Amino acid sequence: MTPDTAAPVVRPSVLFLCVKNGGKSQMAAALMRQVAGDAVTVLSAGTRPGDALNEASRAAVEEIGASFDGARPRPIDPAWLDRADRVVVLGTEAVIENTGAAPIEVWDTDEPSLRGIEGPERMRLIRDDILARVRALANELGVEDRGRAGN
Repeated sequence: MTPDTAAPVVRPSVLFLCVKNGGKSQMAAALMRQVAGDAVTVLSAGTRPGDALNEASRAAVEEIGASFDGARPRPIDPAWLDRADRVVVLGTEAVIENTGAAPIEVWDTDEPSLRGIEGPERMRLIRDDILARVRALANELGVEDRGRAGN
């Protein structure tokens, strides 16, 4: 194939959801962008979007070089459900009816506060749990880990 006739690059797409779209789903989106670069189309939304991003979540991902830049809480766009290859719900509080073709996967993420862990350490543990899951998902999607997030 010549460059003029090359097949278009098809990138897998992932929609990350949580209730407010201010913390965990934003962390997952930022971490996937960091791990996969532009090899994955990343979307995030909330079932009941909040008014602001969780600053502790933002700080935790920034510690390892990921970014919330340009992020804001958003409602679910039904078209996203239709075109996403994977839909991931972070936590068990957000409930979504599957109206699209992609399977819905629930990540019951770590909640360190149940063990008495609070503050920045709590957020780091949540981030690290989400990062491990994001890396596994990127691998399932056949995307090479760019090795830019975390260790």
